[in-house]
Amino acid sequence: MESGQAVTVYGAYGHTGRFVVAELLRRGFTPVLSGRDAGKLKDLAASLPGADVRPAAVDDPAALDDALAGSVAVVNCAGPFATTAAPVVEAALRAGIPYLDVAAEIEANLDTFTRFAERAKAAGAVVVPAMAFYGGFGDLLVTAAMGDRTAAEEVHVAYGLSGWHPTAGTRAAGAVSRERRGGRRVRYTGGRLEYVEGALPALEWPFPGPLGPRAVLGEFSMADVVTVPSHFAVGEVCTYMTVEAAGELAAPDTPAPSAADASGRSGQTFVVDVVVRSDGEERRAVARGRDIYAVTAPLVVEALDRILTGRTRTVGVASAGEIFDAPDFLRALSPHVSVELPGSGGAGA
Repeated sequence: MESGQAVTVYGAYGHTGRFVVAELLRRGFTPVLSGRDAGKLKDLAASLPGADVRPAAVDDPAALDDALAGSVAVVNCAGPFATTAAPVVEAALRAGIPYLDVAAEIEANLDTFTRFAERAKAAGAVVVPAMAFYGGFGDLLVTAAMGDRTAAEEVHVAYGLSGWHPTAGTRAAGAVSRERRGGRRVRYTGGRLEYVEGALPALEWPFPGPLGPRAVLGEFSMADVVTVPSHFAVGEVCTYMTVEAAGELAAPDTPAPSAADASGRSGQTFVVDVVVRSDGEERRAVARGRDIYAVTAPLVVEALDRILTGRTRTVGVASAGEIFDAPDFLRALSPHVSVELPGSGGAGA
């Protein structure tokens, strides 16, 4: 990879965007700082001498084109993605460069697959939505657990978070999703998404040690219900969230994440436990790490590097598990997460 290649980060001043900017710099790229708020971009640039700053509103195609000019790719970190994804994808297609985002919004990700699948494939373009902790990471783990299978009866993704202090962006995105659903919740069952009324089921999930069994909310649907079925034939995709983390997310007075070290990472820890069931067989993949927002940065930048170096399996709109070699990708994350895959013995962080 040629050092110094320019990558536009839209929403660079946000909580996750700042981690992405730092990771790009660490990997030898030159981030171009973009987003809707010129003042926040200026404040961020003050800590990055010589940074290229290009404000752009999502309803200003010319400004978006200027923001992407000369860049080899764009990473969209600006939510709500229901508002930003389509305009930035359009700009990436005009520029002829790859688009990646870190959207956890189920409806926004579904919109990207539905709206751009044919156009992106016809253009030979690469569009990777949900290349983040929710969506991309789970999809990589599911794909690794599937092995050579292309179908499964059940996919379960259980999130064992020590807690969840949501960012302002997470809260805003959640509000948009709730409005779009009319207060209903979404689940993937019977091979399709459906919107239902009623409370989430409470149960216990047997997380591996040292976390152990924990109370969780079932059908706590995340972006995995879009990414996994996009390339696997599955009857059910169910995601679970530890009760404590779900409670903190729902509480209006839960503070935003706070830094616990010089890198800006919080002290939050996580275990992601994936179980795939098919034909009476069960296969499992487990990942452990720290700070769901911070870990999104190495995820999306590793994806970017693989796209730019041709280590991909398809074009068009694709999830992480479809476009990348999932076990190899997960091994590359070993400085940031520890992963145990079927038959692999695990890779340490």
